Amino acid sequence: MPSLTDIAIRHALKRVEMSQKQENLADGEGRGTGRLVLVLKPMPKRVTADWMAQQWRNGKRTKRKLGAYPSMSLAQAREIFKRDFADVIQKGRSIKIATDRRPGTVADLFEGYVASLKAADKPSWKETEKGLNKIAGTLGRDRLAREIESEEIIELIRPIYERGAKSMADHVRSYIHAAFSWGMKSDNDYRQQSARRFRIPFNPATGIPTEPKVKGTRWLDEDEFVQLYRWLECPDTPVHPPYTRAVRILMLTGQRVEEIASLHIDQWDAKEKIIDWSTTKNDQPHAVPVPNLAAELISSINVNEYGWFFPSAKDPSKPVRHGTLYSFMWRQRDRGVIPYVTNRDLRRTFKTLTGKAGIPKEVRDRLQNHALQDVSSKHYDRWNYMAEKRAGMAKWDKFVRAMLAKKRLKAAA
Repeated sequence: MPSLTDIAIRHALKRVEMSQKQENLADGEGRGTGRLVLVLKPMPKRVTADWMAQQWRNGKRTKRKLGAYPSMSLAQAREIFKRDFADVIQKGRSIKIATDRRPGTVADLFEGYVASLKAADKPSWKETEKGLNKIAGTLGRDRLAREIESEEIIELIRPIYERGAKSMADHVRSYIHAAFSWGMKSDNDYRQQSARRFRIPFNPATGIPTEPKVKGTRWLDEDEFVQLYRWLECPDTPVHPPYTRAVRILMLTGQRVEEIASLHIDQWDAKEKIIDWSTTKNDQPHAVPVPNLAAELISSINVNEYGWFFPSAKDPSKPVRHGTLYSFMWRQRDRGVIPYVTNRDLRRTFKTLTGKAGIPKEVRDRLQNHALQDVSSKHYDRWNYMAEKRAGMAKWDKFVRAMLAKKRLKAAA
């Protein structure tokens, strides 16, 4: 049978429209193994034309749709059939498991990795997407991901490191390593929907050393805690009010900065005085009762029209970014009006001072939603510890109020 032409297809469409009978147009020879076929079906108002890969296997015929004509042209259908199905048919494999055989580009890799983070509801996907978008242009978005070499990544990171941004250089290396690691696994991951395959022989970022992790030890003592809290209540310089409130809630609850910064009205149970997150950094739901001091502060806040407790000053439709809270604190501590402190230091301060208040470590860990690695906690214990957490926060509330009152009396004297 001769190869198809566009003229032959148009004539066949008219025949089917008139006869109202289905026709199959084969492109060339190949009945013994398989071939490209255009299936024309009469419908009440039109004739559909679908490209099919057809295979004869074990005496049975199997078809798989490639696309619709004319959206997919004859030339495109031939290219896809040759690329994705011809070799599969020749080797006797089923066309049902044939995939897009084009190797993925750098853009495909980065977009696929970010999509996987979004699908897993990872809060880091936005920062990762932003970082990878900057990297993609330098590596070449349209280059095959499998062609990227370690030397290219080194040359990309070195200028960042040399200008003193060591942490950023480490982050860039981490983004690239994670994306390539995902790409290598995705080739064999039957759970993911993307048919694109990357065929990456090795992860080019694996051999690049990371920056030594510096373990933080800084925490605020009682005097410093009060100094910061009082300044946040009445700052001596113009600051977007939601930012100072957000940091006070961080100090009083010990939660992760990203989770407090994006606090929404749907997550606040005013009656029970509980903040409830469906998912968190460790992929676990988390509900924490807040001390009365924090409940009073949260209740005094009028959420904006989008439901955010702490909206961004630049775009009220979005919550403040955790990096913005860090920046505003960084500027104030440089002025000497508040103690030197980072967001992580505040979380560490809560852990330390709640211990001083008499709250057991197990309860403190649960209040801060730290992952518990023992077998009992991971696999068997399903108690929510709400009563214990409430009792712990009541102790902490009493401790903070006494601390603030004591320092105020000292200042008055």
